[in-house]
Amino acid sequence: MNATGFEPAPDQDDQHDQAFNTALAPDTALAPDTALAPDTASAPGRIVLLTTSHRVAPGLLSWPAWQALHAADRVLCADGAHPQLPYLREAGIRVDEAAPTAEELVGVCAGGNTVVVVATGEGEPALTDGLARLAGSGRVQMPELELLPASYDLPGARLLDLVQVMDRIRAECPWSSQQTHKGLAKYGIEEAYELVEAIEEGDRDELREELGDVLLQVIFHSRIAEDDPDTPFSIDDVAGGIVAKLIHRHPHVFGDETATTPEEVKAHWLRTKAIEKQRTSVTEGVPLGQPGLALAAKLASRVRTAGLEVPLPAGEGIGYELLALAARAEADGTDPEAALRAAARAYRDAIRRTETDTKSETGKQT
Repeated sequence: MNATGFEPAPDQDDQHDQAFNTALAPDTALAPDTALAPDTASAPGRIVLLTTSHRVAPGLLSWPAWQALHAADRVLCADGAHPQLPYLREAGIRVDEAAPTAEELVGVCAGGNTVVVVATGEGEPALTDGLARLAGSGRVQMPELELLPASYDLPGARLLDLVQVMDRIRAECPWSSQQTHKGLAKYGIEEAYELVEAIEEGDRDELREELGDVLLQVIFHSRIAEDDPDTPFSIDDVAGGIVAKLIHRHPHVFGDETATTPEEVKAHWLRTKAIEKQRTSVTEGVPLGQPGLALAAKLASRVRTAGLEVPLPAGEGIGYELLALAARAEADGTDPEAALRAAARAYRDAIRRTETDTKSETGKQT
């Protein structure tokens, strides 16, 4: 909802006006003509549109929101099942279930009354459009209008939506409900490659989309894991694990140690990781299923970091030559996999240029 960008809405009929008056308590119900034509000589009052986020637990409202609710002459809500209502009533706030038109609401405010409207999930577009129409007509003295967020999303709040959507898909989709970790493994590899391509191409829109696709793999696998009969875990367990790891491996941020250079940070990370893993070989934890150049570079990196002197195996053929090239690239600080992809893209572009030139020449000959 835009607090200022209102659009005109059609007039409501007298039957709706009467229905609203009936919904109000007898001591404040307005006659139909009063609701439609408030006394412009009196104080216009104030309308507060109170919005809340469904991602925040009901009842957790800002202090300005509680102040406005307690100070209001009337509190209205069109949705009798609104999740905030039990908590408002528990706090001693009377809330009337009513869906006033703009004219009716302005009429209730006449005389200096303050009315708080607890917005539904849709944000009351019909009401705000009607108020804009009245304000633009110039025939009604408008009350003060305020949009007051009573609760709002913190960074990362949309992840809660993702969890809910994935949970429903897992339960109701015939395909998703049957998927397993093994069945989805190939998609994880595919999405990771697409993410790398978006990064290397520098396409920001593609990068955002591919990050979402990779995130989907994380949330999907986590949801599947909840159904495991022996060792289930959830997305909260996954997030909790990585949070604990990040804190533990950044003692210079969350602890008493210091690190002023990237090299010192890396040393902290490797030292802490070594204590955590207690590995007997530097090759442990290196996935053999990764692309060959990346695998060779990773092994060379582990050997170099550990300070080991391990000569490359002697042998003939392209495999041993590629191994030597990958080790040399790693020692020089170059990612051989990324370097080869860049060269391959240049080769692809050359192929396309040749194809275009060939088609152009063929067209000229015909």
